[in-house]
Amino acid sequence: MQHITLVGLGIMGNGMGHNLLKAGYPLTVYNRTQAKTEGLVSAGATSAATPRVAAQNADVVISIVANDEASRAVWLGADGVLAGVRPNTLLIESSTLSPAWIRELAGLAEAKQCRLIDAPVGGSKPQAEGGQLTFFVGGERADLDHVAAILDVLGQRTNYLGPIGSGATMKLVNNLMGGVQVAALGEALALAEQAGLNVQQVADLLSNGAPGSPIVKTKAPGIVAHDYPTNFALRWMHKDLSYALAEGERHHLSLTTVAAARNLYQQGIERGLADEDFAAVAETVRTAEQ
Repeated sequence: MQHITLVGLGIMGNGMGHNLLKAGYPLTVYNRTQAKTEGLVSAGATSAATPRVAAQNADVVISIVANDEASRAVWLGADGVLAGVRPNTLLIESSTLSPAWIRELAGLAEAKQCRLIDAPVGGSKPQAEGGQLTFFVGGERADLDHVAAILDVLGQRTNYLGPIGSGATMKLVNNLMGGVQVAALGEALALAEQAGLNVQQVADLLSNGAPGSPIVKTKAPGIVAHDYPTNFALRWMHKDLSYALAEGERHHLSLTTVAAARNLYQQGIERGLADEDFAAVAETVRTAEQ
């Protein structure tokens, strides 16, 4: 079987790693905080001290980290993945990143005689643990076919979008929709609350009516209860909306709704909610209304 290196063991990477081991893949892992490797090492993975060492024997390298800065840190430099990979290694960047950095990384991979696909994921902790992620893929179709069996272990659906960077763009489109909807849900429930309506009843009506998208149904109960167990942190939604705005500017689009939503998430960060689930953006509206 292909030897896989997995870089990044946060909420998503940890679940992905366990599923790869259950499927029998030889797995080497790297995480900046080494303590986070212990569970996977106990399950059969090998831990490496640097991304470079982790990548040396890999047939496939998967990275899933927080942002462009973290991605650059694991791929580049004397201890980065690209310093250790062998020619013809297939590289998968599954983080939610800017399309500009993905295109730059693809060029750097080509210089190392490696191939890259961008394959960010849809879903959160439960989907990562259950092997039920959705992949949005950009790159060469032949490269996707080469790792299709691996992605099938990790996810329930793989969507091929087109050339390199297409997956990253689709992920930003996906997340901006989610971020805007949850910000609007927070405002809707704040208005209902201030107007004296039964907020639970309002949430039920919204969830089961025309506005009841899957994300509204998922996030409404936590907003009503002021309870935000973190599946996707507010700080990362702010980051994704920022990347979406930058991509919009590249295409000469003014994404005014996204900009307004990002402002609410920025307020959430300023109020100490950065590590709460992104549904906690509702608290910024509630506070503002009171």
